[in-house]
Parts: sequence; C-alpha cells; structure tokens
Amino acid sequence: MTMTTAEADKILADNFAPWVLELGLSVEALDDHRATLRLPWSDRLSREGGALSGQALMAAADTATVIAISGARGAYGPMTTVQQSTSFQRAVAGSDVLIEAVVTKLGRRMAFADITMTDAESGELAARASTVYALLG
Repeated sequence: MTMTTAEADKILADNFAPWVLELGLSVEALDDHRATLRLPWSDRLSREGGALSGQALMAAADTATVIAISGARGAYGPMTTVQQSTSFQRAVAGSDVLIEAVVTKLGRRMAFADITMTDAESGELAARASTVYALLG
C-alpha cells in the first residue's frame, strides 16, 4: 500500500532536526519509489547575490531521499546517508524548488536514489544529486 503525503509529512515532522524543519519542506507527491517535495523560497535561505544556497538544496535532496525510501519500504525506519554527490547547474532566485527523489535500488541494507531539483517557476533544472543510504532497521 502506498504511503500518503500526509503520512510522509508526519515523517518529516517526527524525525528531522529543527533546522531541517525550518526549511519548510512539504511532500507534494509520493508513490512506491518516488517522492516530490517542495522547498519554498525564503530570503533566509539565499546567499549573497540573492540565489538559494547550495546547502539548502543539498539538505532538501537528502531529506527527499529519506521520504522516497520510506515510501518504497512502506514505512519510516532508521537509515543514514552514506554518500551524496550534488551538481549545481543554475541558480534559483525568488522561486520554490521541486525536489524529486527516485529510489533506483532498494536492497535489504542499502538504498540508492537519484534526485532532481527544479525551479518551480521556470521548470528549469537547477541541480542533480545521487545518494546512497544504509538501512539500519
């Protein structure tokens, strides 16, 4: 059974550090191997010059991966990031970002995902990431 977006939002609220919650992420869509989260624009997350900081995008990608893996497993369980690689392609300024995490392999002890981060206003690709997670429980 597919997890609902409300259940995924509860995973966010119950399992992430306060500074991650301050990003304001919300789950837009979820299926058995994919999660789409929205990172709302905030001046607090911008850097000099007005572009969204890379650290915010990387944290959002990491968080979206947890939600996607939880959806693929049918529930949240303890996991930890083993590796994350991010490539930034264009700046985002004044627009929300849609973060789509796709689980490409789900094993018993490891999970792999590809993430795209898209400017919600223009539809332009802002960044890509790949992650590897250890499943602890």
